[in-house]
Amino acid sequence: MSKRWARTVALCKLLPLPGTVLMLVAAFGGLGPLWPAGLAVWVAGVAALFVRVRPTPREPVEVSPPVRGRWVAVNSPADRVPSHGVHAYGQTYAIDLVHHPDTEREWQGVRAAWPPARRPERFPGFGRPVFAPVDGVVVRVRRRSRDHWSRDSVPGVIYLLVEGIVRELFGPGRLLGNHIVIAMDGGGYAALAHLRRGSARVTAGQRVTAGEQIAECGNSGNSSEPHVHFQLMDAPHFLAALGMPFRFDRFEIDGGPEAGVPGGRRPFTVPSSAPTPETGADRRG
Repeated sequence: MSKRWARTVALCKLLPLPGTVLMLVAAFGGLGPLWPAGLAVWVAGVAALFVRVRPTPREPVEVSPPVRGRWVAVNSPADRVPSHGVHAYGQTYAIDLVHHPDTEREWQGVRAAWPPARRPERFPGFGRPVFAPVDGVVVRVRRRSRDHWSRDSVPGVIYLLVEGIVRELFGPGRLLGNHIVIAMDGGGYAALAHLRRGSARVTAGQRVTAGEQIAECGNSGNSSEPHVHFQLMDAPHFLAALGMPFRFDRFEIDGGPEAGVPGGRRPFTVPSSAPTPETGADRRG
């Protein structure tokens, strides 16, 4: 499938909302001629939802892990593709990283019903440093979204599902919360999302080096608890981007060195002295 066709389908999937708005305006605003146009837009958008977009196979890009310490990989492309259930917004190979320093118990994504929500400061990942995974130039920084209470209880998850639908109506920025997008040397873009409000240390146009701290882990956007959402994509705009596969250059599992993509919700550790990948075309494999 060509990139142009894939991008067209991705954009068409956003049409049901404006189509519905046009039909409502026509019905209640006395603008009858708009109703057929709204219906056509709505039908095109719904039809696009049933078109399967498969990413073009390509070699993974080697990057440096954006975190340090002990973490758990959730919604990992090592477990399924697309990792988040959709190809939209360049998320095909996205991964969620949750800080879990407790070696005595397993990480649980959903707790019992009480308490229904907790402050983000109650989680060990909140405020942890986030590092640039690649060498490149920052092209977008969003830093003003608030860090909300958790959605990791049974009622919280239900609320998160409804909240996610509402957030999506306002575009991917509301879903991602505070985020940073980096144009990678050699091509492609790295995105890190759900960052802590006001923690971004970089601005658009600034050059960064892999391993340099650029922000902190937060709980902004469509997030159940503080974590780092990381993905690679082939365009800077989430609406038109296609996901790109990646591999971490180094991490450890049970003390043994690994490389690739962690998965299976198995804890992994990134040493504070983790090396950074080679720059330029060599990193692309």
